[in-house]
Amino acid sequence: MNNLQPGRAPVYEMLEQYRVKGNISYHVPGHKNGEAYSGFGGAGYLDEIMKYDVTEITGTDDLHHPEGVIKEAQELAADCFGAEESFFLVGGSTAGNLALILTVCPQPGMIMILQRNVHKSVIHGLMLAGVQAVFLEPLLDADSGLAVAPAAETVQAALAAYPEAAAVLVTMPNYYGMGSDLAPLAQICHDSGVPLLVDEAHGAHYGQHPALPAGALRCGADGVVQSTHKMLPALTMGAMLHVQGPRLDRTLLRQRLAMVQSSSPSYPVMASLDLARRLVHSQRADAFTAGLAAVDVLRRGLAQLPRYRLLQPSGGAGAAAGTGTPPQSGAAYSMQDPFKAVIYDAAGVLGGFELQRRLEEKGIVPEMSDARHVVLAFSLGSKAEDAAALLSALQEIDADMPCPVPLASGAAAGPASAVSKAAAEQAPAAALADSQAEGSKSPHSNNSTWNNFTTSLISDPVPFSLRPVLESETESIRLEYSIGRVAAEMVIPYPPGIPLLYPGEAITEAICNRLSGLSKGGAKFQACADPVLQHIKVYNIQKGGEV
Repeated sequence: MNNLQPGRAPVYEMLEQYRVKGNISYHVPGHKNGEAYSGFGGAGYLDEIMKYDVTEITGTDDLHHPEGVIKEAQELAADCFGAEESFFLVGGSTAGNLALILTVCPQPGMIMILQRNVHKSVIHGLMLAGVQAVFLEPLLDADSGLAVAPAAETVQAALAAYPEAAAVLVTMPNYYGMGSDLAPLAQICHDSGVPLLVDEAHGAHYGQHPALPAGALRCGADGVVQSTHKMLPALTMGAMLHVQGPRLDRTLLRQRLAMVQSSSPSYPVMASLDLARRLVHSQRADAFTAGLAAVDVLRRGLAQLPRYRLLQPSGGAGAAAGTGTPPQSGAAYSMQDPFKAVIYDAAGVLGGFELQRRLEEKGIVPEMSDARHVVLAFSLGSKAEDAAALLSALQEIDADMPCPVPLASGAAAGPASAVSKAAAEQAPAAALADSQAEGSKSPHSNNSTWNNFTTSLISDPVPFSLRPVLESETESIRLEYSIGRVAAEMVIPYPPGIPLLYPGEAITEAICNRLSGLSKGGAKFQACADPVLQHIKVYNIQKGGEV
């Protein structure tokens, strides 16, 4: 990778040259640079995009056997993000997660250690590879009730119990921008001779500015998947897979990538990856100045709106917005992505789903919400004036639905404060009565679409396969009657796409209450037959569907 030029964008520049040449197309795609629509009123805004939508022809290179512009673009990406080798992904981080799992577990029945709260793409990878999964319970933030990652001690104990494990996989940061130092996990894995894989889908920008946490590669991870389209400015579905060290079979990894990615990858998506990398590579920290300034506008504004609090590491009672309380020893997380502004109503009047709905009515569209929090995703493309508009909307919502007990500016009213309790009594739906359900480890552990916990820090191996659940073995019942039954479908609130229930799992009262609360709060569900989850599929009694 000598003589690399960070200011270049080889794939993007090649497409510009293709457009200028105006050659006659006798190759796919069939829209022929958009000409197929010329006699029918055109293709609207897609007209311009189609002029750059090419395939593997002379001069455009091949993603699955790169020798030219794609090879150079991937080498530039590796240099920018600190990898030994980087791969463009046109199927999002999903493709990277699938390829990594299929690489480290090439034979069915192999053991893999991973945290329980992983993205559905990881679960699909386990199914494709026929993995025996050992799930680890993640640490829980005491303030928010949100799950982060397993403790280093738990990972070490799991590796001692399962020395034959092929790899360890964790998610960092989570959907809320919460994270902790990965270096101890990497060291533990390497001492045991296994690679550390990190789903860093929401951390593509990490390590690119002093105000941002260090990236997983810097901490020693062997394989890292990043969604460049999420927190950096690539087109949707644009992602990257970065690798380093000797612990991954890169020849097999390339084969797996060819299996899970299209043989006709999108050149506009690849060009956007190239451009996003060039922006960060050439501008470095300066690329993030405007976005961080927008975040600062929000933080300073929220300091004057005591009703709304920002999620941040504290290890104890919730800190007021605008303060910088450092994490205490033993805290579940020590790093908060400044670009993920996670707010909540400290008065407890408005739940997260309702606050998101009211923001959307005022033209503010959040990334996601759960029963308590609203996630606002900033980026290097955010502007100070947009943050000001957000603050105005929050002020209007406060005026429309005032809290019953005034909050002093800067007051550290935590989740269990008298104010929250008093407000919750007046708004039981928003407070979600199930937040104190059996099995909870925090007053707010049921608030998240991210969390699901077992009674053990380390599970027994759970077999995954592609065997479908047969309809003859199942029945659909109302969710409230499912306690004690065995789930026959996966239940995935989306966003963030973290399965809360797998086929074959017993439905406990705590899980039923959690799912019921999310359903009543307005969460949407994937993978299950009923997208609003009033009913759930369970194994019938004849199949042994009751525990």
